[in-house]
Amino acid sequence: MTSGVIDDLSGDPPGGGRWACVADTVMGGVSGGELRTEIVAGQPARHLTGTVSLANNGGFLQMAIDLAADGSSVDASAFTGLALTVCGDGEEYGLHLRTDDVRRPWQSYRARFTAPGAWTTATLPFSGFVPHRLDAPLDLSRLRRIGLVAIGRPGPVDLALGDLRFY
Repeated sequence: MTSGVIDDLSGDPPGGGRWACVADTVMGGVSGGELRTEIVAGQPARHLTGTVSLANNGGFLQMAIDLAADGSSVDASAFTGLALTVCGDGEEYGLHLRTDDVRRPWQSYRARFTAPGAWTTATLPFSGFVPHRLDAPLDLSRLRRIGLVAIGRPGPVDLALGDLRFY
């Protein structure tokens, strides 16, 4: 991947991947929400809203993007981390990475960020991502998918993404 831009909302994301709203209903949960592209606090954004429920062993709602349209991996090893411009409800969210080593839905590499009420840029170095339920180290040359996730806390979700890029 030569450019650091993953999505700056200037058009379709450069890698050809598309954003999707994914809820725990894929595993029997009852959380729900929607993902829209709209103006949030004066800026174009991918806007995830909904509710997380812990019922039926559920507990997540996310916006996710495959970095390549065909689902293949990209090489992000030339970059130090991810920068995202966000605003929201003041809650903490997760940024989850999936690589070719991730085989199960519950596996990922995880870091946390807060989405304050005003637009701000969070920088998350790859060195701070922690493997969740897998032993393989994070291989940035085989990165497939990025998800911004409300997980483990019941209640409303209001997360807006204005920009996402490698740095």
